[in-house]
Amino acid sequence: MPKISPVLDVKQDPDTGIQDRLLSLLRQSTAEAVGLPNNRDFAITLSHPRTGDLMGGLWGQSRWNIFFVDILSVAGDLRGQGLGSQLMEMAEAEARNRQCSLMWLDTYAFQARPFYERHGFEVFAQFDGAPPIYPQYFMKKSLD
Repeated sequence: MPKISPVLDVKQDPDTGIQDRLLSLLRQSTAEAVGLPNNRDFAITLSHPRTGDLMGGLWGQSRWNIFFVDILSVAGDLRGQGLGSQLMEMAEAEARNRQCSLMWLDTYAFQARPFYERHGFEVFAQFDGAPPIYPQYFMKKSLD
């Protein structure tokens, strides 16, 4: 079979469909190497009661018995009402339901490190850069 020379195409504002296809390729090669990773996405949304507009939520994923919190966002006018804590508690309950032994996430200096520490997370790595955005903290919580 002749070798194929792929076309390299730089995309500055790529379509999200490309990410989905790349993830599919990655998952296929991962499954061939070590078996299915059992990736399962998870989302909780906060919506306006009349308009249905998205006002916040949590997006996460479990893989190999570890739960990653990718996004936690609550609209500014809803903050301070315990909704972020409720979202984290619901995510932890789901992680436990999925028999995960660990949760992890990352956050930046200007974001919510103290919030996550109040929920039992601890820093396990730090990536430094220019303030006020950095450092970036990688945090984990054991569920054992």
